[in-house]
Amino acid sequence: MNKIPAGIMVVPLLLGSLIYTFIPSVLEIGSITTALFSNAGVNTLIGAQLFCLGTALKLGDMFDVLKRGGTLLISKFAIGAGIAITFGYIFGLAGVFGISALAVVAAVTNSNGSMYLALASEYGDDVDAGAFPLLALNDGPVFTLLALGASGLASIGVTELVAAVVPMAVGMLLGNLDEGFQDLFKPVGTALIPLVGFGLGAGINILDVFRGGLSGILLGLITVFVGGLFILFFDRKISKRPGYAAWAVATTGGNAVAVPAIVASVDAAYEPYVASATVQVGASVVLTAILVPIITNWWVKKYGSPQYPLENYVNEDTKII
Repeated sequence: MNKIPAGIMVVPLLLGSLIYTFIPSVLEIGSITTALFSNAGVNTLIGAQLFCLGTALKLGDMFDVLKRGGTLLISKFAIGAGIAITFGYIFGLAGVFGISALAVVAAVTNSNGSMYLALASEYGDDVDAGAFPLLALNDGPVFTLLALGASGLASIGVTELVAAVVPMAVGMLLGNLDEGFQDLFKPVGTALIPLVGFGLGAGINILDVFRGGLSGILLGLITVFVGGLFILFFDRKISKRPGYAAWAVATTGGNAVAVPAIVASVDAAYEPYVASATVQVGASVVLTAILVPIITNWWVKKYGSPQYPLENYVNEDTKII
């Protein structure tokens, strides 16, 4: 596992996706097996991971959490909205190369929060992990609707926001009251990464890449490389970070597959593009889940991270840009 880039995350993810794709019944036998190893268990594992990582987060870190997380969130939204608006303005709603503006905005503005948290836990520090609840805001249709000019019909429930923050807040409270909680729980957050990876993969159908066709693959590449480079620029210039977190957020979240239909229910003008956008976004989910851990690992080796300082890698040609 250690010989594969980001293997602690990628290997379980691929194993989970292979099982989900070809023998999904194995994951649905019930009881604690399904609770732990199916995609249904991911939120529980993430909640436990956030609690554990929260015990190491100090009150004084909150400014950095908001700065780093806010930079990633805004730049992720801006590039997705920018590309979609450009597509719509130049090519119309139908877009180009079979990729509609709807598909672009759904894929690029939505990120895979589970993937970000796993990669931030492996390569980053407590502040990176602490940005997860903030980044969770773009996991769904809200930012897509905002980008398409339908913000008056979108709302973020207070209850949902609170629910996303509570596990880490409780961990943070206990860790600040007694450092013993940090010593006990912080290592568990990292140990949960393979289980999160497997559960995440257990909701990904590899065949979606083929169903999405070349246009779906192109959409995934746009999400990773066009979106990722844009986010990278702001992560380095504003947050003054090495850039691994920017790549970690350059994914398409699984929830994005449902976004085209939700948007069409708000504005019927997008209805003709829902079917194609849905399969293309599905392809982007799979492709970005595979590419992003590999690229993030490569970037860390080249430019370093808190868990893997640059001096750990012997490479005389490496220069910080």
